[in-house]
Amino acid sequence: MNYILFDGPARNALLPFTYTRPVAEIRVGILTIREKWDRLLDGPVSVRTEEYLSVKFPEVAADENVCIDASFLPEPALADAVKQLKPGEMITYRQHTVAYFSDRKPEPDFSAYRKKEYTGALIHLENTWDIFSGNGEALRKDFDLLTAGRKSRPVPEGVQVIAPENIFIEEGAQLYFSTLNASDGPIYIGKDTLVMEGCHIRGGFALCDHSIVKMGARIYGATTVGPYCKVGGEINNSVLFSYSNKGHDGFLGNSVLGEWCNMGADTNNSNMKNNYDEVKLWDYAAGEFKKTGLQFCGLMMGDHSKCGINTMFNTGTVVGVNTNIYGSGLPPNFVPDFSWGGAGGFAEYVLPKAIASAQRAAARREAAFTEEDARILEHVYKETGKWREG
Repeated sequence: MNYILFDGPARNALLPFTYTRPVAEIRVGILTIREKWDRLLDGPVSVRTEEYLSVKFPEVAADENVCIDASFLPEPALADAVKQLKPGEMITYRQHTVAYFSDRKPEPDFSAYRKKEYTGALIHLENTWDIFSGNGEALRKDFDLLTAGRKSRPVPEGVQVIAPENIFIEEGAQLYFSTLNASDGPIYIGKDTLVMEGCHIRGGFALCDHSIVKMGARIYGATTVGPYCKVGGEINNSVLFSYSNKGHDGFLGNSVLGEWCNMGADTNNSNMKNNYDEVKLWDYAAGEFKKTGLQFCGLMMGDHSKCGINTMFNTGTVVGVNTNIYGSGLPPNFVPDFSWGGAGGFAEYVLPKAIASAQRAAARREAAFTEEDARILEHVYKETGKWREG
């Protein structure tokens, strides 16, 4: 069977992260959503997303397909139900469409479909903060998926561990004179990673392939450090997608960083209001701040955004794609995409300079920045102009 992960109605609620990727490419737990489905389904998986993203993330359709809403994280029982779908059938969950059997476009008439209600518990990404809120459970599921039937590399001499049965170390990982406490959640150390001396890590925690934890870091669960990242200082319940750096002292909590972000030395974010009130976050679809229902919520930072040393972010701050923030004082709780400045005001980060900076960042890490990547940034630049004008 051919499987297609589509963005679904949650796509706009997951901006700015879905400006530059399909929903299926969001990382939560250890793996991206597409990587999870790839491992659980017996067949090819592609994505259906916005037209401007489709060159980089193409859809592969067949005469018969099963289409799956990518905002639902898979688990074995759901994957089994998806594999068993027949023509004219669909899977629902709490009045949401999770998956359906389809031939080629146009979309089928769902009123004629036989609904099969899924009764298990699912992680559903309906908002940006669900990425860190659901990270602990997603990390446990991915840990079980990745380590089943496998044996961890031995814990290196000098590393102190609690609950070693919940720790898995991949080939090529290096760990020196640190502590790993997996009593509250699993700890996964990916391939060719480095944990420098004097780090204290509590699970759940995932250090994905080729990433580095710098000396003296203090990391609390549930935190995911995606591939090719560097982290240091203090981190709590946060997710970094890939190629992003928070390499110095400073606090990052209840936050999500996209790809190619960089936090200057001693950058800190607040994750709770002084009056303990409910946190509001900028909502792109509504064009206003909306309640999250959370008391702890920190920073949401889109791809390619950077901040200078000693930057301070207030509780519930959303930073768009390709921004450059610097200077003293607290920047506003919403920094529009392609903005340059700080608390004293912002100018537009003009597109050619933004693309040139992204190219240099990729070259520095020996990674590719393609024409498709440049065209995606150009589209986001045009689409988000209304927020900069305001």
